[in-house]
Order: sequence, then structure tokens, then C-alpha cells
Amino acid sequence: MMDKTLPQFGPRESMEYDAVIVGGGPAGLSAAIRLKQRAASEGTEVSVCVLEKGSEIGAHILSGAVMDPIAMTELFPDWKSRGAPLDVEVTEDRFLFLTEKKAYKAPNRLLPECFQNHGNYVVSLGNVVRWLGAQAEELGVEIFAGFAAAEVLYNDDGSVKGVATGNMGINKLGEASANFQPGMELHAKYTLFAEGARGHLGKQVIQRFDLLKDRDAPTYAIGIKELWEIDPKMHQPGLVIHTAGWPLDSDTYGGSFLYHLDNNQVAVGYVVGLAYQNPYLSPFEEFQRYKTHPEIRKFFEGGRRLSYGARAIAAGGLQSLPKLVFPGGALIGCDAGFLNASRIKGSHAAIKSGMLAADATFDALRAARQSDELAAYPAAFKESWLHEELYRARNFKPWMAKGLGIGTLMVGIDQLVLRGKAPWTLRHRHADHECLKPAKESTPIVYPKPDGKLTFDRLSSVFISNTNHEEDQPAHLTLKSRTVPVDINLEKYAGPEQRYCPAGVYEFVRAENGRDLLQINAQNCLHCKTCDIKDPTQNIVWVTPEGSGGPCYPGM
Repeated sequence: MMDKTLPQFGPRESMEYDAVIVGGGPAGLSAAIRLKQRAASEGTEVSVCVLEKGSEIGAHILSGAVMDPIAMTELFPDWKSRGAPLDVEVTEDRFLFLTEKKAYKAPNRLLPECFQNHGNYVVSLGNVVRWLGAQAEELGVEIFAGFAAAEVLYNDDGSVKGVATGNMGINKLGEASANFQPGMELHAKYTLFAEGARGHLGKQVIQRFDLLKDRDAPTYAIGIKELWEIDPKMHQPGLVIHTAGWPLDSDTYGGSFLYHLDNNQVAVGYVVGLAYQNPYLSPFEEFQRYKTHPEIRKFFEGGRRLSYGARAIAAGGLQSLPKLVFPGGALIGCDAGFLNASRIKGSHAAIKSGMLAADATFDALRAARQSDELAAYPAAFKESWLHEELYRARNFKPWMAKGLGIGTLMVGIDQLVLRGKAPWTLRHRHADHECLKPAKESTPIVYPKPDGKLTFDRLSSVFISNTNHEEDQPAHLTLKSRTVPVDINLEKYAGPEQRYCPAGVYEFVRAENGRDLLQINAQNCLHCKTCDIKDPTQNIVWVTPEGSGGPCYPGM
């Protein structure tokens, strides 16, 4: 895909910074904090700006989440006294293998270390990020929430110059409305991209600088989550449950999480690898079906659903990490893919990668450099505990992608016997969008209707995600070709976009002329990026909408 330059409506104002960071999640905020910490320790100044497309810091943050505090402790050794919202320590691990009616608990002594959570915390990552935002602002970081970075800017020599925020007040016809406000250019000596998995600008930078050369294809999963308030009798703060097996078939990668927070709240979610083959599969419906299992539904009877959301997860690991640096900037957090799929954890990795990139950036600034490659960042990563952790986990996803039976066996050997030091590295051979089989070679799946108490439909779920977009704006879900959805996706794959989207954005309707038509309900979009990843023809391209659009997750 070619880099897209935004339409111009007159000159744009610009602001200059030492570092511009795109994305106010754990990676971006930790990088900003570390830059300011280093400057303070050296008695110097460094100007840092963070752009966040959500309406506020934390609005778009979605994660399970069980958090390893290792990186937080490096960033703020006194995080407890500072009031960081890591309050619920894990008290018990359960790993269950599910059949349709039964649950079999794996003995804890046989659980690999990656499934053990002693010393970790059940958290709302959104609340952790809000706290990080407050720490960053206290240190002097300028945070602009509600402003989406929509374009990468380049210097004459091809290095990254910074980013431009999107124009506001452009109507559906692409014209300036009465509410028009032009975007702002933010120029930097170094720009760090921390947009999360399948970042819109990160994707462009990866392609422009060929950062995936000699790497495996990235692979992703979709994570769908609900937050519940449950019966106090069923609540056990710190209980962590993971499952594998039903309702997915044994050849489809995926599983669940159920985490007990405080205040009688439970975070429950389902993860489905986006390399699945059956175009009739619906990750959203699989999640709803999972909650009906006897061992799971008992937690929710008499409870109340509070919130809902979904997000793509970068699951490729070490083999799929792109080159992290390019002239003028770097990729950090899940924009690069620093998630440990075996641990179902990425926040600690995001924080650490942000710190490593910040150290390299600060040292470059102190040496009066700018717009070059921050080679010290990938070098430091290779010497860090994060690299060691991801190296140990490198074969987890490839093994599990071979099926639940052989995957469980081989992951056990890899982690318990070989301690993650096998002399081989398995490869990711195909991108996720290449994996769908034609509908005629697949078995349709009939999902039960929602009951509105334990299981729900998409639209009522989107409602409690507080998702909103300005309606009179160009659709941010763009098509390279308007004929492909019907002529190929519907004809050959039975229209998978209407099933893999967890928000009801895509539906096929019959037009007045009797022909099928893909209708895009962009207002519903949760910004999960699944369509950008899984579309079998790569015809759908997700671009950033107006700033502050999308979900506004409370406590997720």
C-alpha cells in the first residue's frame, strides 16, 4: 500500500519537538516518561509530545489483563507508594481443558512457567494507562488526546520528519464543512510509533522502509472482552482462569481468560487466532457460546454485564518482529509486536520496549543527532530480559497453530523439558488473510440465538462500548475496489467480513436492482483492526477517523 497524503485545505501550522510519540498506551507513555526522567537526571531539557486518537488517555485501551510488574518496577521503583492501580495480586491459577459439557483441570505442577502468575496483578489496563498519563504530565510531557495522527511526514532525504494530525470537519463528500479545522504538523528529531497492534501509520512505515525483510509474516488474534459485576458468592479476587478447547475445534488456535478483579468484577474474554480457515467461523459468536459452558456460566448467573470491547492482538512473537528502527524513528509496543502469546501478556513488554527506545532517543539527542537510525535500541533489546523472554516463547504460537493435541504436547516439551531453549525455531509460513478456505470446502456453523442475559448480539454489545463517530465524515473503513466484496469475498468465501467483525460493521444487503451490496456501518467500528488483517483479498484498508472517535472504554 502506498503512503497516503491527506488532502490539503490551505497551509497547516507546525510545532517542533525533540520527540513525538504516536499513541498514548503503555508503550508510548512509558517512552515519554523515560525521556523526561533521563533529562531530569542529566539536568537538561527535552521536549516530548504524545498524540492519542482516543477522546482521553485510556479510552481505547483494551486488555485482559494480568500484568507482570517487572517493567513497571524499572520505570517507577516506587509505583506502589505513587498509587499505581495494581491492587489485586493473583491468588490462584487454573488452566482448564474444555469439552462441550466437561472441564478438566491441568495439575499446577505440570503447568509451564508461562501459565503461572504468582507475583502478577489482575488490572484494568485502561486505569493503569490513565495513571501513567498523569505521571507523564507531571514530568512535563505534552499530551494531546482526541487528536489522531493521520499522516507520516518525511524530510527531503527520506527520513521521518514527524506526523500530521487529521483534518477535522471534513464531510462525507471530502469537502470542508462549516466546522472545518485543519490538521497540525508535529515535527520531531525522532518519532516513535506506539499505536498498538496493526497500527495505521506503523503499517505504512513498515512497508516504506521494508522493515519485514527476512522476517516471518506477522500473525494476529482477535481478543473479545466483557466486564461483568457478579454475585459476591462467586467472586474470588485474584483468581485467574484460562481455558483451551471447546467451543473451538481442535485445529483452531484460541482460548479464554477469566480474571477476578476487585469490587465483585470479572473480566472475561476469548481469543481466536486470525489464521483460522473456516470462513463461517465467528469469533464473537464463539465467545458468546463459551460463556454457556457449565464450568463458566456459574460465575455469571445473577450477574450484570458492564462493558464490551474487542482488539487485535499481535501474536507473531520474535519471528515476526520487524526491524525496529528507520531513519528518524522507531516502532515500540504492539506496533512492532512485542507481545508474549504464551503468557497472554503484552503490557510489560510494551513498557520495556518504550523505555529501551527512549534511552536510545535520549542518548542520540544528547549527542546532537537527529533523523538517523537509533541503532542502540534494537541492540539494547537483544541484551534485555525481554528478548530472552520472547526467545523462550518463540515456538509457542507455531506449535499451537498445529492443533490443540500436538500443540499442547509440544509446548509442554518445549517449555518444561527444554526450558524454551530448543535448537529449532518454527516459522510462520502464511499471513492470516491467506488462510481462509473457500466456503464450498468448509462446514457452515450454526450459532444459538442470544438470550440477552448471558449471551448477547453485536449491536447491544457495541452500545455498552460507548462507541461513537462523527457521522458526517469520510468512512475510515476504505475499499480498494468496490466490486471485490461481492465478486470474490461473498462469492468465494461466503462474506467472512460479516462474521469476523465483532461490531456489526459489515453486512451484505440486497439493493433495489436485486444485486448484493456490502454495507459498511462505520459508526459501529471498535478500531479492533480485524478487517484490515483478515480480509482475504486485503481490499479493506483501515485508516484513522477523526480524533476522539471510536470506543470509550470504562475500566477495561
